[in-house]
Amino acid sequence: MNYQSLVEASELALLLAQRAQGSDQIVILDCRYDLADTGAGKRAFLDGHIPGARYASLHRDLSAPCARYGGRHPFPTAQQFSEFARGAGISAETQVVVYDDQRFAFAARAWWLLRHFGHESVAILNGGFSGWKTAGFDIETGVAIPTATGSFSATANNDELLHYEDIYTHLENPPWQLVDARDSKRYLGNEEPIDPIAGHIPGAVNKPWQCVTDDNGYVKPLPALKEHWQSIPADDDIVCYCGSGVTACVNLFSLQLIGRKGRLYPGSWSDWCAHILYPRTESSDT
Repeated sequence: MNYQSLVEASELALLLAQRAQGSDQIVILDCRYDLADTGAGKRAFLDGHIPGARYASLHRDLSAPCARYGGRHPFPTAQQFSEFARGAGISAETQVVVYDDQRFAFAARAWWLLRHFGHESVAILNGGFSGWKTAGFDIETGVAIPTATGSFSATANNDELLHYEDIYTHLENPPWQLVDARDSKRYLGNEEPIDPIAGHIPGAVNKPWQCVTDDNGYVKPLPALKEHWQSIPADDDIVCYCGSGVTACVNLFSLQLIGRKGRLYPGSWSDWCAHILYPRTESSDT
């Protein structure tokens, strides 16, 4: 069976059993991460992970190096992402499952990147690593076992992306609805713990990314998701952003679950701040 959105722990356990019999190709990516402690995710992986999983670091594998513009977690190029995916053993026919332990915060970034670069057979583990453990399934510890190199070749769908120039030039009459995935305090500008400027992009509405899952990291039922998004007309073009193009992908994932589409501003608020602080000129760094 081909999974393109969500997979339950019991379904993943069955996929692993089929892989053990040599009947299916599956790659599992452990995307656990901590913005305040960038090494925490890898340490957690070494302490215990789903059997056969590979570790995918937000900083190293799911982002490009930082520059003046592009936000705190710049979007990787097709070549950069292809190198990571091949190293993880991913080929065109591979079923990929991604997970984390923070309500899809980082797994959704991996899910969206794979789909953006042409790989649709990717699903997020409902309930994450804690749900897997609660279900009583096996875990393993230590470093990942070396795997054969995959043949993944990225083909980007750039129509899914908007950048600062696109949004800025349409501020007066935007042909889309901007959606800010950050919590309400950051959206309102009451506090800003990460970026240099508080507030939000003019015209954006607030749909915090945590609202599409429950406290245990399980996605909310489809009727609840539809109700969550019903304030935005079904025919509106939705563009999602957050602080750095990471948790916005959780909103994009929830839209996909209810049959709606959205696009991503990958640089998000951190890139917007950079353009305010350092207006681009012909000689500006890119």
